[in-house]
Amino acid sequence: MKLAKVVGNVVATIKTPSHQNKKLMVVIPVDASGKECGDAMIAFDRFSAGAGDYVLILEEGGSARDILEDPKGSFDAVIAGIVDRLY
Repeated sequence: MKLAKVVGNVVATIKTPSHQNKKLMVVIPVDASGKECGDAMIAFDRFSAGAGDYVLILEEGGSARDILEDPKGSFDAVIAGIVDRLY
């Protein structure tokens, strides 16, 4: 699991069937102090995260399929939760 910050959303008019009606967000990994520490990536969002939110990211296909409740979908990264605050 990684800590990341949501920096935007992705609009895609054509998607594979398993990606239909799923929200895509652009996230950047951050360290515990909120400083960026990795490259931007796209993650599926089921928790209604918005730009500026800190989130927990899973980059495991099996766990992503469980969170998105789609056992046959092809998913890589998914937002697993929204972080209330960093200390």
